Amino acid sequence: MTKTPPEPGIGEAAGDRDQDIRQRVAGTNINVETMLATDYLNHFNEVVMLFEMMPQMPGCFDELNAWRPKSYKEHFKDSVFSGRELAIEAYDHAPIKYQAPFETIIGCLVNDLLSAIGEVEAALDGGVEGQLSAVVDAALPSIKSHLDMASSIINGVGVTMDQSEIDKILES
Repeated sequence: MTKTPPEPGIGEAAGDRDQDIRQRVAGTNINVETMLATDYLNHFNEVVMLFEMMPQMPGCFDELNAWRPKSYKEHFKDSVFSGRELAIEAYDHAPIKYQAPFETIIGCLVNDLLSAIGEVEAALDGGVEGQLSAVVDAALPSIKSHLDMASSIINGVGVTMDQSEIDKILES
């Protein structure tokens, strides 16, 4: 049985595109290894700050409740970040060993935040003294842990995961 050789240039073109994008992200805040940018985490850091302020400033709830999650690409499309087009393009070249756990962790982070916002609303509606602080204190460790994991993945700090590790995170 004779194996058909690959069509000339097909594999080379993909490799050339990856090399080109890596050269263009060098020196930017897009990680050359992961092809991800930490600027995306600003979308979450802002809502976490509001969440942390809730016990002292419950009047900020409308602003907290107005937050909606955005995908990586949506965030950069709406961003004033100077390298937004490059960040969007680079995302399509992110190695799956980074992109898959990154998306999983972001999903967990979004779930944590939306759940916590709902719990804050219930605490405000219930009017029980101290309940709002308890809600914030209970939710913050998981939220911050997921933010730290996302940052580590973006920065390529040894946080690639196989499917069993991803499954463990989703089970918790």
